[in-house]
Formats: sequence, C-alpha cells, structure tokens
Amino acid sequence: MELMFLGTGAGMPSRTRHTSSILLNLVEERDTYWLFDCGEAMQHRLIETSYRPRRVEKIFITHLHGDHIFGLPGFLGSRSFLGGTEELTVYGPVGIEEYIRTSLRLSGTHLTYPLTIREIDPGVVFEDEQFVVEADLLEHVIPSFGYRIVQKDLPGTLLMDKVRELGVPKGPLLGRLKKGETIQLEDGRIIKGTDVTSSPQRGLILSILGDTRFCEASIRLAMNADVVVHEATFDDTNKKLAGAYGHSTFRQAATVAQRAGAKHLIATHISARFTKEDEPRLVTEMGDSGCPVYIARDLQGYQLLRDGSITSFTA
Repeated sequence: MELMFLGTGAGMPSRTRHTSSILLNLVEERDTYWLFDCGEAMQHRLIETSYRPRRVEKIFITHLHGDHIFGLPGFLGSRSFLGGTEELTVYGPVGIEEYIRTSLRLSGTHLTYPLTIREIDPGVVFEDEQFVVEADLLEHVIPSFGYRIVQKDLPGTLLMDKVRELGVPKGPLLGRLKKGETIQLEDGRIIKGTDVTSSPQRGLILSILGDTRFCEASIRLAMNADVVVHEATFDDTNKKLAGAYGHSTFRQAATVAQRAGAKHLIATHISARFTKEDEPRLVTEMGDSGCPVYIARDLQGYQLLRDGSITSFTA
C-alpha cells in the first residue's frame, strides 16, 4: 500500500507545490487507486508518475474549496480520452454533484464510463470485504470531511510444513484450508484450517484529513492509525490566523497524532510562505507528536509496510 502526494500546497499552486491531491495505491490489494482531493493541475503531476488514470476507482473529496476540486472535471474527461470504461465513484460534501454535473454539461464533456456521485454524511461511506471508509465533519469555514480508511484483517497464511507433514495433497483442499475451512482427507482424517494457518494479520489504518482547525473529530479519525495525513498551513507564529481561517499549525497536527496514538504523521497543505530551508524548524514544531513526522512534497511517496514502518520514495 502506497501514498503518493501529487499536490501538497495550500490555496494556490506555487513553483514547488501544486494544490491538494493524494493517490492511494491499492494495486496489490484490489488492482485500483483511490484519490483524495483533486486540485488544479493534478493531471500534470500524475503524468510524471507511472500511475494510470484508468485505474482510479474512487475519489474522496474533503471539501469544496477550489484548491481541492478544480482539477476534478478535467481528470474525469481525461479518463474517458484514455479509454476508461470501469465505473468511477466520487464521494464528497453536499454540492459536489452539482459542481461535477454542471462542469461536464457546460463543457460538453462525454464520459465513456458510469459515474456515481455520493454526497455523504458523517459515518461509514463505503464498505466491502476488504475496506471500511468512515467520514466525519471537521472544523473549517465550510463543511470539510476527514476520512478514516481501515483495511480489514487479512487471513493467515498456510503453514506449509504442517500441511506437508499431514499429507494434504496439492489442489482445492489447500485453498479451502487457507480460507479456514475444515476438510476431510481420503483416509478419513479431519483437518481444521485454523490448525494449519497462521494468525490473521492486522489490516492497516490510514487517516486523511481535510482542511480543519484543531478539533476532536480529527483525533477520533486518527485513533491508532498507522499513518495520519494532516494539514499544516501555519506555524506557531501565525496560530491566531490558523484558527481564524479554519486551519491548523504544525504543532496542532502533532498534537492530534500524539493524542490519537498514531504511528506516523505526514504534514501537507503547506503554505507557499514556507521554503525547504524552513523545514527543520517546522519539523521541530511537530516534536511532540510521539511518532516519526514528515513534511510531504509533491511527487513524494510513502510505502506502508506490514511491520508498521514506512519508507519514502520519489516518483
């Protein structure tokens, strides 16, 4: 599972940061990608990577400010030009359907795939046999959602030494044991799947939060998360501005991670006032997080590993 930051800026594009968009690579889990927000020029960043637009299955919009949605109509159209035929579902606040339908209608954009738009309320917005996605309202100047993505526990693996010792033949019986079923061999012996499989593996938990001032909902969504992605538009010197404009400081993002018991914190939605030279100071402001902290950059990715660690890479 990978997070790729396509845009990490706040408000408007800068020379080094485009506006907000994050791609969650779920190819190994379900052969698809999920997008979180779709800021202006998201496609420009996407074509600099190896990710294919047709594989985007779901788009989760946090709120309707332009720096989070102005890239959406263009991407939906490009997905058609690139031969996309699989259904795409967009989740977001009330108003997202009007925005998309009006943009497509006025621009004469024809889609070659089914588009489903779901205007959400707090609670579970998606669930299948692999994942649960929960949303909750944060505290911004307009309705803004945060998302909690929970991967359901993965089944244990077959203990092949035990299987061979018991003389289970290759074929369908192995598959049934892996599913935890009980089988009977030709000689009448009964073997339980639980006796020849390892314990289930805990699924990963991600928290991707939209624009918000410090609030309890952020902590709930980030509880025990493997990775929290939190906006950090301001530093300590502009704490009052952060509250007035519905944003957070780096220190407040760290407090959310600390109180939630998160394992890693990635700060994004970075103001253009901050340069690379400011990053050591900003990392210091996040020092109370209780976990490793990172400041996201455009086209930087993070791979989430089963042992709870993450590694970074560049697209």
